[in-house]
Amino acid sequence: MEELKEAAIKNDVEALARLLQKDKLILDRLTLNSHDMNPLHIAAMFGHVEFVQRVLLASPDLCLAGDRFRRIPLHLAIIKGKLDVVRELVHARPISAREKIDGGGNALHLCVKYNQLAALKLLIETIKDDDFVNRKDDDGMTILHLAICDKQTETIKYLLGNNQVVVHVNVKNSNGSTPLDLFQGDCDPEIGRILHQAGARRGRELLDSSVSASKSSGEKPAKKGNGDNDWLSRKRDAIMVVASLIATMAFQAGVSPTGGVWQDDSNPDGPAGTAVMALKHPKYYKNFVRTNTVAFVSSLSTILFLISGLPFRYKFFMWALMVVMWLTITAIASTYGISILMVTPVHQKKDLSQVIKTSVTVWCGVMSLLLLGNTIRLINRWIRKRYGVDMFRKLRRQGSCSAAPAQSNGHQGSSLPYVSVELNKV
Repeated sequence: MEELKEAAIKNDVEALARLLQKDKLILDRLTLNSHDMNPLHIAAMFGHVEFVQRVLLASPDLCLAGDRFRRIPLHLAIIKGKLDVVRELVHARPISAREKIDGGGNALHLCVKYNQLAALKLLIETIKDDDFVNRKDDDGMTILHLAICDKQTETIKYLLGNNQVVVHVNVKNSNGSTPLDLFQGDCDPEIGRILHQAGARRGRELLDSSVSASKSSGEKPAKKGNGDNDWLSRKRDAIMVVASLIATMAFQAGVSPTGGVWQDDSNPDGPAGTAVMALKHPKYYKNFVRTNTVAFVSSLSTILFLISGLPFRYKFFMWALMVVMWLTITAIASTYGISILMVTPVHQKKDLSQVIKTSVTVWCGVMSLLLLGNTIRLINRWIRKRYGVDMFRKLRRQGSCSAAPAQSNGHQGSSLPYVSVELNKV
């Protein structure tokens, strides 16, 4: 392996040939067993075309092998702008251009993040696939979204002026923002002109036009998009898990209360199976039963609602269920507090009571903030649908645009230093 790396660094094709003559399967074993940078990664990064061609003749599948960061040789060739190597790798395995990169997306996203327009043109003209060009990353960002955030005028011109593929100018990211939503007024005005000529519109305009068209045609408004469906699905799953966990905890606390139960009928205070706390501390026991029962019944009710098949397709219903779960969590936390007080020695109860009071105050504050925040979001959603006004529009736009550069910088910082470290080991 070290000899292969040395040969890749020096572009020593003859040394590669000698190693292959000794062991014809040496590259194939790298494909199966190595999770580190292989010789093809190194040759691709340095732009050694001859070495790349010789490796691909012997083992073309090596161009699909990823390093510990799941980067294949094509990714490094794009980052360094080695066009001849990019061409060879894509020709050997066209599917390598579709391999997922860190943060989602494909090789085109990498081209935009590192401002490699020539590599972007080469890939688009080679693959010629609309789905490939309009692929989204994990944040729902297409390459057009990223190009606008990075203010890459030439890239935007190429994408919107290319007749070989269709670039979707009104696709929305995870925040519901179209490319035009991400366009800043203080950016190059030419970008705005190009987008408008291509028919780009803002997300709110698309929603308003869709509703107007539905009303004029007498049809019902379209159902929520995939983003809302995904959000609802995630919330349902999360609430189901939490409700099941709390129901289990509440049941266990109910049948095995703090302090245990009397073990036989010889005790004059109560028969076997009677809770010790009920007889020794009746006030605590009543509060314990009340809070534990609230947690148990509300969690079971939530589970019943979620498995009943009722059409929880609207965020309002999921918001209501989350409020119920907050109350459930508060109840089970109160059960915990009572249990802790029961097992605490008398001389330490005063200090513990103060800690519990402080915790309850903080907890109520957090719950109030969460309730207020979600209520504001719900009101803003209603105002946006009814009047077309979004109170958080500017914040949403800034957040979406700042996400792409952050990802780019993070990727840059994690990839190239790693390459240097690996080469220093050779």
